Amino acid sequence: MSADDFLQTVNIGEEALGGLAAGIVGTVLGFPLDLIKTRMQTGVAASAGAGAGGGVRPPGMFGVASQIVRSEGALALYKGIGPPLVSLSIINTLSFTSYSYFRGIYRGSNGWDVRNSYAGMTGAPVFGLITTPENFLKTQMQMDNVRSRRFRGSLHCASVLVREHGFRVLYTGHAVNMTREAAFVGCYFYCYEGFRETFLRGLTGRGGGEGGVRGDEAAPSLPPTAMAAVVPLAGGMAGACSWLFSFPLDCVRAGVQGRDLGDPIRRGAVRVFADLLATKGVGGLYAGVGPSIARAFLVSGSRFSAYEGALWLFRGGRDRGGVQHIDLK
Repeated sequence: MSADDFLQTVNIGEEALGGLAAGIVGTVLGFPLDLIKTRMQTGVAASAGAGAGGGVRPPGMFGVASQIVRSEGALALYKGIGPPLVSLSIINTLSFTSYSYFRGIYRGSNGWDVRNSYAGMTGAPVFGLITTPENFLKTQMQMDNVRSRRFRGSLHCASVLVREHGFRVLYTGHAVNMTREAAFVGCYFYCYEGFRETFLRGLTGRGGGEGGVRGDEAAPSLPPTAMAAVVPLAGGMAGACSWLFSFPLDCVRAGVQGRDLGDPIRRGAVRVFADLLATKGVGGLYAGVGPSIARAFLVSGSRFSAYEGALWLFRGGRDRGGVQHIDLK
């Protein structure tokens, strides 16, 4: 199948709407846990927990959540949601659409196929251009509540920082964020396809979605009840595994993007990485991993459910008619 034929066979509008639904649902459900993760990664939770004495153990996930609600109010759990709500809706629209396209180019199969990972990673440079400013503004907003509370909202935060530091400030930590994107999204789609196929075979005795393992022959649609059970579970497992894999990079990213910009000492990714190892050891690279895994399972399960649910409404299933392969000759 040629690329032009593929674009006619796979409705890009349907893929885009499925990705958009995935982005909105996942962001709204997972944002409070992302805030908790950021506070734990940047050490703010630890300093708050040690306020009454130097030896007080830093609070865990539920302790940090309780601190935020008590001292800042429940709405603080959604402070800074604007940038990720917009950017992640765009990113999920792009990522699911590009994944479907490049999976056809690389001839990826349902199941544990490394070509699915390559299909996901191919779009990472583009995703990074969008997620770096989003992550930077979100992290600065999340840290603002425990500093001076100078920002009224996401747009105000962006305008103030650009006025003070120039437009390039929005791309603080771009290299480490783009590397994290590639590691995450490659693992994400690889694990999703693998878990999806494994769970389908375990539940129904056959896998391959609606179109066979390699998409080369059409098969009857699987029962909706089977997909309703498999998709959120496979999506949740994919999200949890991907976050665990890429979490050290995200911890370094948070350190780079969450620093006080008024500090004359600049701390790049290498410096942040070295400081974390020196002060906290290898465990410092996994500070906040608990809420991240919980968030990843919840968000990714709902995200893939929204995506596949939308495609089920549009065309009766994601792989209806088989996984299409593209011949670029």
